[in-house]
Amino acid sequence: MSPILTRRSTFAAALTAALLVPALAACGSSDSKDTKDTGAAASPSASASAEPKAANLTVLAASSLTDVFKTAGAAYEKAHPGTKVTFSFAGSQELAAQVKQGAPADALVTADTKTMDGLKAETNDPAIIAKNRLVIAAGKGNPFKVDELKDLADSKIKVVLAAPEVPVGRYSKQILDAQKIEVKPVSQEANVRAVLSKVELGEADAGLVYKTDTIKSGDKVSVVDIPDAENAVASYPAATLKSSKNAEAAAAFVAWLSTPEAQKILQDAGFQKA
Repeated sequence: MSPILTRRSTFAAALTAALLVPALAACGSSDSKDTKDTGAAASPSASASAEPKAANLTVLAASSLTDVFKTAGAAYEKAHPGTKVTFSFAGSQELAAQVKQGAPADALVTADTKTMDGLKAETNDPAIIAKNRLVIAAGKGNPFKVDELKDLADSKIKVVLAAPEVPVGRYSKQILDAQKIEVKPVSQEANVRAVLSKVELGEADAGLVYKTDTIKSGDKVSVVDIPDAENAVASYPAATLKSSKNAEAAAAFVAWLSTPEAQKILQDAGFQKA
Protein backbone atom coordinates (compact mmCIF):
# COMPACT_ATOMS: atom_id res chain seq x y z
CA MET A 1 0.00 0.00 0.00
CA SER A 2 1.28 3.47 -0.83
CA PRO A 3 2.43 5.79 1.95
CA ILE A 4 -0.31 8.28 0.95
CA LEU A 5 -3.11 5.70 1.34
CA THR A 6 -1.65 4.53 4.62
CA ARG A 7 -1.64 8.03 6.00
CA ARG A 8 -5.23 8.57 4.82
CA SER A 9 -6.42 5.33 6.50
CA THR A 10 -4.71 6.22 9.75
CA PHE A 11 -6.27 9.70 9.74
CA ALA A 12 -9.75 8.27 9.06
CA ALA A 13 -9.44 5.77 11.93
CA ALA A 14 -8.33 8.49 14.33
CA LEU A 15 -11.19 10.74 13.26
CA THR A 16 -13.73 7.95 13.79
CA ALA A 17 -12.38 7.21 17.26
CA ALA A 18 -12.50 10.87 18.19
CA LEU A 19 -16.12 11.11 17.14
CA LEU A 20 -17.12 7.96 19.04
CA VAL A 21 -15.69 9.01 22.41
CA PRO A 22 -18.13 11.93 23.04
CA ALA A 23 -21.06 9.83 21.86
CA LEU A 24 -20.18 7.03 24.26
CA ALA A 25 -19.63 9.55 27.06
CA ALA A 26 -23.05 11.06 26.35
CA CYS A 27 -24.66 7.63 26.49
CA GLY A 28 -22.94 6.91 29.77
CA SER A 29 -24.07 10.25 31.19
CA SER A 30 -27.65 9.59 30.05
CA ASP A 31 -27.66 6.12 31.62
CA SER A 32 -26.28 7.51 34.85
CA LYS A 33 -28.94 10.25 34.93
CA ASP A 34 -31.73 7.75 34.23
CA THR A 35 -30.46 5.56 37.05
CA LYS A 36 -30.45 8.47 39.45
CA ASP A 37 -33.94 9.60 38.39
CA THR A 38 -35.31 6.07 38.77
CA GLY A 39 -33.74 5.83 42.18
CA ALA A 40 -35.34 9.11 43.27
CA ALA A 41 -38.76 8.01 42.05
CA ALA A 42 -38.46 4.77 43.98
CA SER A 43 -37.42 6.50 47.19
CA PRO A 44 -40.13 6.37 49.92
CA SER A 45 -39.33 9.95 50.85
CA ALA A 46 -40.20 11.19 47.39
CA SER A 47 -43.93 11.26 48.15
CA ALA A 48 -45.59 12.21 51.44
CA SER A 49 -48.26 9.95 52.89
CA ALA A 50 -51.74 11.42 53.24
CA GLU A 51 -52.28 9.45 56.45
CA PRO A 52 -51.33 11.49 59.55
CA LYS A 53 -48.79 10.03 61.92
CA ALA A 54 -50.13 7.88 64.75
CA ALA A 55 -50.62 9.85 67.95
CA ASN A 56 -52.15 9.78 71.39
CA LEU A 57 -55.00 12.29 71.22
CA THR A 58 -56.85 13.86 74.13
CA VAL A 59 -60.29 15.19 73.26
CA LEU A 60 -62.33 17.33 75.66
CA ALA A 61 -66.02 16.65 75.03
CA ALA A 62 -69.41 17.68 76.41
CA SER A 63 -71.02 15.25 78.87
CA SER A 64 -73.90 14.51 76.50
CA LEU A 65 -71.40 12.93 74.09
CA THR A 66 -70.15 10.37 76.61
CA ASP A 67 -71.77 7.25 75.18
CA VAL A 68 -71.60 8.04 71.49
CA PHE A 69 -67.98 9.22 71.56
CA LYS A 70 -66.86 5.99 73.18
CA THR A 71 -68.29 4.18 70.15
CA ALA A 72 -66.89 6.75 67.73
CA GLY A 73 -63.45 6.64 69.35
CA ALA A 74 -63.26 2.85 69.01
CA ALA A 75 -64.25 3.09 65.34
CA TYR A 76 -61.62 5.76 64.69
CA GLU A 77 -58.85 3.79 66.37
CA LYS A 78 -59.76 0.71 64.34
CA ALA A 79 -59.52 2.69 61.10
CA HIS A 80 -56.28 4.40 62.18
CA PRO A 81 -53.98 1.75 63.74
CA GLY A 82 -51.53 3.19 66.24
CA THR A 83 -53.70 6.19 67.13
CA LYS A 84 -55.23 6.32 70.61
CA VAL A 85 -58.11 8.67 71.41
CA THR A 86 -58.73 9.49 75.06
CA PHE A 87 -61.82 11.51 76.00
CA SER A 88 -62.36 13.78 78.96
CA PHE A 89 -66.06 14.47 79.49
CA ALA A 90 -67.54 17.37 81.47
CA GLY A 91 -69.96 20.26 81.17
CA SER A 92 -68.99 22.59 78.34
CA GLN A 93 -68.32 25.44 80.76
CA GLU A 94 -65.89 23.22 82.70
CA LEU A 95 -64.12 22.25 79.49
CA ALA A 96 -63.79 25.92 78.53
CA ALA A 97 -62.18 26.66 81.89
CA GLN A 98 -59.73 23.79 81.37
CA VAL A 99 -58.75 25.10 77.94
CA LYS A 100 -58.17 28.63 79.25
CA GLN A 101 -56.03 27.21 82.05
CA GLY A 102 -53.85 25.46 79.48
CA ALA A 103 -54.94 21.86 80.02
CA PRO A 104 -52.95 19.57 77.70
CA ALA A 105 -55.42 18.48 75.01
CA ASP A 106 -55.74 18.31 71.25
CA ALA A 107 -59.40 18.96 70.41
CA LEU A 108 -62.60 20.28 71.95
CA VAL A 109 -66.28 19.52 71.32
CA THR A 110 -68.89 21.59 73.16
CA ALA A 111 -72.68 21.36 73.32
CA ASP A 112 -73.19 24.94 72.17
CA THR A 113 -71.64 27.51 69.88
CA LYS A 114 -71.57 30.23 72.55
CA THR A 115 -68.97 28.40 74.64
CA MET A 116 -66.85 27.63 71.59
CA ASP A 117 -67.08 31.23 70.35
CA GLY A 118 -65.60 32.35 73.66
CA LEU A 119 -62.46 30.35 72.95
CA LYS A 120 -61.41 31.83 69.59
CA ALA A 121 -57.95 32.66 70.96
CA GLU A 122 -57.38 29.03 71.95
CA THR A 123 -59.04 27.10 69.09
CA ASN A 124 -58.87 26.84 65.34
CA ASP A 125 -62.00 27.26 63.22
CA PRO A 126 -64.79 24.96 64.51
CA ALA A 127 -67.24 22.86 62.52
CA ILE A 128 -70.74 21.79 63.63
CA ILE A 129 -70.80 17.99 63.78
CA ALA A 130 -74.26 17.29 65.25
CA LYS A 131 -77.44 18.74 66.71
CA ASN A 132 -79.70 17.75 69.60
CA ARG A 133 -83.05 18.64 71.19
CA LEU A 134 -84.41 18.73 74.71
CA VAL A 135 -86.98 16.41 76.30
CA ILE A 136 -88.57 16.13 79.72
CA ALA A 137 -87.22 13.18 81.69
CA ALA A 138 -89.92 12.20 84.21
CA GLY A 139 -89.61 9.62 86.98
CA LYS A 140 -90.16 5.94 86.30
CA GLY A 141 -93.77 5.39 85.25
CA ASN A 142 -94.32 9.17 85.24
CA PRO A 143 -96.32 9.15 88.51
CA PHE A 144 -97.06 12.89 88.32
CA LYS A 145 -98.41 12.57 84.77
CA VAL A 146 -96.08 15.18 83.32
CA ASP A 147 -97.24 15.73 79.74
CA GLU A 148 -95.91 19.14 78.78
CA LEU A 149 -93.60 21.95 79.83
CA LYS A 150 -96.20 23.85 81.87
CA ASP A 151 -96.60 20.84 84.17
CA LEU A 152 -93.10 21.56 85.49
CA ALA A 153 -94.46 24.68 87.21
CA ASP A 154 -96.47 22.52 89.63
CA SER A 155 -94.97 23.05 93.09
CA LYS A 156 -95.73 19.43 93.97
CA ILE A 157 -93.24 18.23 91.35
CA LYS A 158 -89.57 18.24 92.28
CA VAL A 159 -87.83 19.55 89.18
CA VAL A 160 -84.07 19.53 88.68
CA LEU A 161 -82.34 21.62 85.99
CA ALA A 162 -78.79 22.21 84.86
CA ALA A 163 -77.18 25.43 86.05
CA PRO A 164 -77.77 28.38 83.69
CA GLU A 165 -74.08 28.61 82.74
CA VAL A 166 -74.24 25.03 81.40
CA PRO A 167 -75.46 24.80 77.77
CA VAL A 168 -78.42 22.53 78.59
CA GLY A 169 -79.29 24.80 81.50
CA ARG A 170 -79.23 27.81 79.20
CA TYR A 171 -81.41 26.00 76.66
CA SER A 172 -83.81 25.01 79.45
CA LYS A 173 -84.15 28.61 80.63
CA GLN A 174 -84.62 29.73 77.05
CA ILE A 175 -87.58 27.45 76.34
CA LEU A 176 -89.22 27.97 79.74
CA ASP A 177 -88.93 31.76 79.46
CA ALA A 178 -90.33 31.66 75.93
CA GLN A 179 -93.44 29.88 77.24
CA LYS A 180 -93.57 32.14 80.33
CA ILE A 181 -93.29 29.13 82.61
CA GLU A 182 -91.76 29.73 86.03
CA VAL A 183 -90.00 26.69 87.49
CA LYS A 184 -88.31 26.61 90.87
CA PRO A 185 -85.79 23.76 90.66
CA VAL A 186 -84.84 21.83 93.78
CA SER A 187 -81.26 21.83 92.49
CA GLN A 188 -79.14 23.08 89.61
CA GLU A 189 -76.56 20.61 88.34
CA ALA A 190 -73.15 21.02 86.71
CA ASN A 191 -73.98 18.96 83.63
CA VAL A 192 -76.81 17.15 81.88
CA ARG A 193 -75.76 13.71 83.13
CA ALA A 194 -76.17 14.87 86.71
CA VAL A 195 -79.71 16.07 85.95
CA LEU A 196 -80.65 12.72 84.43
CA SER A 197 -79.06 10.82 87.31
CA LYS A 198 -81.21 12.69 89.85
CA VAL A 199 -84.37 11.63 88.00
CA GLU A 200 -83.19 8.03 87.53
CA LEU A 201 -82.46 7.71 91.26
CA GLY A 202 -85.82 9.18 92.27
CA GLU A 203 -84.19 12.23 93.84
CA ALA A 204 -86.21 14.39 91.45
CA ASP A 205 -89.53 13.91 89.70
CA ALA A 206 -88.58 15.51 86.40
CA GLY A 207 -85.82 17.37 84.62
CA LEU A 208 -84.89 18.81 81.24
CA VAL A 209 -82.19 16.89 79.39
CA TYR A 210 -81.08 16.14 75.83
CA LYS A 211 -83.06 13.50 73.99
CA THR A 212 -79.91 11.45 73.39
CA ASP A 213 -79.20 11.18 77.11
CA THR A 214 -82.37 9.22 77.78
CA ILE A 215 -81.75 6.48 75.21
CA LYS A 216 -79.82 4.24 77.60
CA SER A 217 -82.02 4.97 80.60
CA GLY A 218 -84.50 2.24 79.67
CA ASP A 219 -87.51 2.25 81.98
CA LYS A 220 -85.69 4.25 84.65
CA VAL A 221 -87.30 7.39 83.26
CA SER A 222 -90.33 8.30 81.17
CA VAL A 223 -89.50 10.50 78.20
CA VAL A 224 -91.88 13.32 77.31
CA ASP A 225 -91.18 14.99 73.95
CA ILE A 226 -91.31 18.76 73.62
CA PRO A 227 -92.90 20.14 70.41
CA ASP A 228 -90.40 21.71 68.00
CA ALA A 229 -92.19 25.05 68.27
CA GLU A 230 -91.43 25.10 72.02
CA ASN A 231 -88.01 23.48 71.84
CA ALA A 232 -84.41 24.57 71.33
CA VAL A 233 -81.79 23.15 68.99
CA ALA A 234 -78.40 22.43 70.50
CA SER A 235 -75.45 22.57 68.07
CA TYR A 236 -72.18 20.75 68.74
CA PRO A 237 -69.06 22.46 67.32
CA ALA A 238 -65.72 20.65 67.21
CA ALA A 239 -62.32 22.31 66.89
CA THR A 240 -58.64 21.58 67.32
CA LEU A 241 -56.71 23.44 69.99
CA LYS A 242 -53.91 25.75 68.90
CA SER A 243 -51.78 24.39 71.74
CA SER A 244 -52.02 20.79 70.50
CA LYS A 245 -48.73 18.97 70.06
CA ASN A 246 -50.43 16.64 67.59
CA ALA A 247 -51.91 19.24 65.25
CA GLU A 248 -52.07 17.05 62.14
CA ALA A 249 -53.60 14.04 63.91
CA ALA A 250 -56.05 16.26 65.83
CA ALA A 251 -57.19 17.93 62.61
CA ALA A 252 -57.70 14.51 61.00
CA PHE A 253 -59.91 13.37 63.89
CA VAL A 254 -62.03 16.53 63.87
CA ALA A 255 -62.46 16.24 60.11
CA TRP A 256 -63.46 12.58 60.50
CA LEU A 257 -66.36 13.57 62.77
CA SER A 258 -68.10 14.99 59.69
CA THR A 259 -67.59 11.90 57.53
CA PRO A 260 -70.48 9.53 56.68
CA GLU A 261 -69.07 6.87 59.04
CA ALA A 262 -68.97 9.19 62.05
CA GLN A 263 -72.30 10.82 61.17
CA LYS A 264 -73.99 7.42 61.11
CA ILE A 265 -72.66 6.66 64.60
CA LEU A 266 -73.96 10.01 65.87
CA GLN A 267 -77.37 9.64 64.24
CA ASP A 268 -77.75 6.05 65.44
CA ALA A 269 -77.30 7.46 68.94
CA GLY A 270 -80.15 9.91 68.41
CA PHE A 271 -78.24 13.02 67.35
CA GLN A 272 -79.55 15.04 64.44
CA LYS A 273 -77.61 15.75 61.28
CA ALA A 274 -75.41 18.82 61.49
